[in-house]
Amino acid sequence: MAKHVFLTGPPGVGKTTLIQKVTQALKSSGVPIDGFYTEEVREGGRRTGFDVVTLSGKRGPLSRVSAVSSTSRREYRVGQYVVDVVSFEQLVLPMLRNINHGSDAEKRICVIDEIGKMELFSQAFIRAVRQTLTSSGTVVLGTIPIPKGKPLDLVEEIRSRKDVEVFNVSNIN
Repeated sequence: MAKHVFLTGPPGVGKTTLIQKVTQALKSSGVPIDGFYTEEVREGGRRTGFDVVTLSGKRGPLSRVSAVSSTSRREYRVGQYVVDVVSFEQLVLPMLRNINHGSDAEKRICVIDEIGKMELFSQAFIRAVRQTLTSSGTVVLGTIPIPKGKPLDLVEEIRSRKDVEVFNVSNIN
């Protein structure tokens, strides 16, 4: 039987919205839950990036549009977006460590929206996700991208885990 649940589907289909609704329902039922989701940042009707938002209310940049590449430091890019790995790690890693160091007697839910190209630039995040998935007291509710192009190692690892159920979200369902 699956312990962890992951949603997949095309961009914009409603995976994050569904995660947010489930999170609110669990919180209002008193279920211990923590984690994060990603949210589009828009300016003048145009998407300019993504923020990471923790369930405790902290927010920080995950990525922003950048036409110019800086040669002064290592940049992580996905298409037109420059990924702010430092900001991402500062928000997400302490929360994952806190979940992973809790008592295994207390079942808790960890929301990880999403495990995608931008997030996978962080090796520390990859290690923390693996640890969270193997923690006996934690159930993960997360999102992963649909397979497209070069496979993402951690995403394929998650898909193939026997303790993971992956649900495909579409406009129909």
